[in-house]
Amino acid sequence: MTTTNEIADKIAAEHSLTKVQSKAVVETVFSAITAAAKSGAETSIPGFGKFKVKDTPEREARNPATGATIKVAAQKKVAFTPAKALKDALNK
Repeated sequence: MTTTNEIADKIAAEHSLTKVQSKAVVETVFSAITAAAKSGAETSIPGFGKFKVKDTPEREARNPATGATIKVAAQKKVAFTPAKALKDALNK
């Protein structure tokens, strides 16, 4: 698993930045993606993929322990669709 610190370290090494500066860059990118998702906007990163908010409707589910039927509230979720370049890189 790659962490945000590892990503920041790689950016710092490749672009002559301090670790603090590169960590700020990484956090800013994630904050921008989060803000876009909160507003319902799609974030597209060419060559990587798209982050998109999807609505899931209210539904009925079953509690596996008791078998009782429960209602699950409608929710929003973030879906990621990888770009063709990312898919191709994974499947080489």
